[in-house]
Amino acid sequence: MFYVIYPLLWFLSLLPLKVLYAFSPLMYFLIYRVAGYRKKVVRQNLQNSFPELSASERRKIEKNFYRFFADLLLEIVKLLHISDKELLQRVKFVNVEEFFECCRQGKYPILMLGHYGNWEWILTISLLMPENCESFTVYKRLKNRKFDQFMKSLREKRGAVMVEKRNLARNMIRWAKEGKFGAYGFIADQSPSGKNLRNWTTFLHQPTAILPGAEQLARKFNYPVFYARVSRPKRGYYSCEILPIAREPRTTSDNEISTRFMQLLEEDILAHPELWLWSHRRWKIKPLIDEVKKDN
Repeated sequence: MFYVIYPLLWFLSLLPLKVLYAFSPLMYFLIYRVAGYRKKVVRQNLQNSFPELSASERRKIEKNFYRFFADLLLEIVKLLHISDKELLQRVKFVNVEEFFECCRQGKYPILMLGHYGNWEWILTISLLMPENCESFTVYKRLKNRKFDQFMKSLREKRGAVMVEKRNLARNMIRWAKEGKFGAYGFIADQSPSGKNLRNWTTFLHQPTAILPGAEQLARKFNYPVFYARVSRPKRGYYSCEILPIAREPRTTSDNEISTRFMQLLEEDILAHPELWLWSHRRWKIKPLIDEVKKDN
């Protein structure tokens, strides 16, 4: 399947982005109207997250999400051939000096972000890192080996160093000993695995399991934590403001960092819900009653 799809993606990526967007209505029709890609998941997530809205209001968000999702897929394809110069024109980073200064000082800041806006384009920050500082991006390997290699190569194209999640702690210790400075990026709004189902918070009106990795490592090594606040001023353009969450993680209480991250992400979702990945099965695991009581 990969060898059938890849030549088409390679050809499409040669087109200017404004031409690529001409295919977006067709993709929206195929994904939403024909295939109905994860429509039940999206609909259930929206219903649980926005119980105060009418069915027609939720349906409007649903359609807008699929329209943006079509754009997002084309923007990711464009990464095959888009120039660094054009990417830096399309993705603007705001309030980054404190974050970069932490990198220069060898504090290894952690940047937490969600599946919101074009998270793949946010890797453009790798092009702006201070001299001798790396951009380490934490990822989980995809099941399909060819697509995993494809996405890994796209992410490394701008200089990001991809670090598989299971090897992260060991590499963090090794790089610190070697004096290799940099920052770590975590997409932190995913569902945790069964062994990590210990901590819960309320997110979009629902008990939500916290993915603990970023906070655990931040508190263990006392690495400062920041949030990537992404916005979309207009089609094909993004802004990313870097907001501090915890400058001294060891002074924070359990779940404080993760809860703050979820609060910031929720604010962004409520402002522009169509930009979040509603097709993700974020709430597939439900808490036990005792766990909810303990959290509250």
